[in-house]
Amino acid sequence: MTKTRPGPRERLVEAARDLTYTHGVHVGVDAILRQADVARRSLYQHFGGKDGLIAEVLRSHPAHARYVEVMDDTGDDPRARVLAVFDELEVITRRPGFHGCRYTSADVALTDPAHPAHAEVRAFKDGLHELFAAELTRHGHPDPESGADQLLVLIDGTLAHAVTRPDAHPALAARGMAEMVLDRAAGPRR
Repeated sequence: MTKTRPGPRERLVEAARDLTYTHGVHVGVDAILRQADVARRSLYQHFGGKDGLIAEVLRSHPAHARYVEVMDDTGDDPRARVLAVFDELEVITRRPGFHGCRYTSADVALTDPAHPAHAEVRAFKDGLHELFAAELTRHGHPDPESGADQLLVLIDGTLAHAVTRPDAHPALAARGMAEMVLDRAAGPRR
């Protein structure tokens, strides 16, 4: 069976996904075109330019689905599902080539407030907030919205800290703090 080569659009997204994660969103268009093996015209035809391509890279990245998959693989207990995310972050942050959160990196690097990538970052973070708020609601947390905010701060902190101090195992430290967020559902301790 012969394998067909992906089209120019898919090659552009894949090249940009790889290069912007490794080198940041300011990687040159020529490098993306070279890795994708496409003409400049394809970039403008499919995405209207680099800004549209960066937004599509963020929109189409499977990160949210990976959070859901990790939780679903853990079972039905909301506490275990949330803590499994931090266990997975420990694995991810220990991998060679880990460069932090692609969404946060893009949001910080792109200073133009009108850049379309900002909306994609917001949508991703809002989706994670909804995911964690739903788990905390099932867990019986007294304030799932605030608890979800706290979990997202822990996740963002883990991903940032692991870039600068990977040997500190920030995911393990954050997991302990996530347990405290989850313990609020149990009520006051006696």
